[in-house]
Amino acid sequence: MLLELDINPLTRETFWPFGDVITASGAETISINEGTTQRFHNLAKVDVTDEDGATLLNIFRGQPRERPVQIRMMERHPLGSQAFYPLKPHPYLIVTAKTEGPPTLADLRAFRADGTQGINYAKGIWHHPLLVLEPDHDFMVIDRGGPGNNLEEYWFPEAKGRAQLTL
Repeated sequence: MLLELDINPLTRETFWPFGDVITASGAETISINEGTTQRFHNLAKVDVTDEDGATLLNIFRGQPRERPVQIRMMERHPLGSQAFYPLKPHPYLIVTAKTEGPPTLADLRAFRADGTQGINYAKGIWHHPLLVLEPDHDFMVIDRGGPGNNLEEYWFPEAKGRAQLTL
C-alpha cells in the first residue's frame, strides 16, 4: 500500500493538536529596550523538565531528501517538547501524528511551513525528522538534554506500506 499524503498549509488552527506554530504574525507584542525593540511574546511552550531535563539550544542543518519523499519512520520525544525555527526563509515540510501508540499511515498529517514559521512539537508527538526543500537549510532547535531516554523511533513495516509526499 502506498498512501499519498495531502500537504496542508501550516496554521495555528490546523497544527494545534501537535504543538505550537511559532510566528510573529498574530502574536502578543510588547515594546521593550526603550521603545527600540518589539518583543513577540510567548510563542511556544518549551517543556523539558521531566526527569531532571535541561534546555538545549542547537542548530540543525538539513538536506533535501530524494523525491518523492518516502515516509518510512516517525520519532517522538516522550520527555520534552522540541521546537524548530528556520534561520533561512525557505519553505519546508512537516509530517506528524497524534496517537498514544505507534502511528499508522492513516494517522499521518502533512503541512507546508512558509519559511517564516517555526513549530514546537508537544511532548510525545510523533513526527518525521527534518524535511527541507533547499540544501543547507539551518534551524534553531530548542529541545531537551539530560538523563533519560528522550527518543523513540517507529519504522513502518514494509508489509503495511509507506506514505509518500509528492511536491
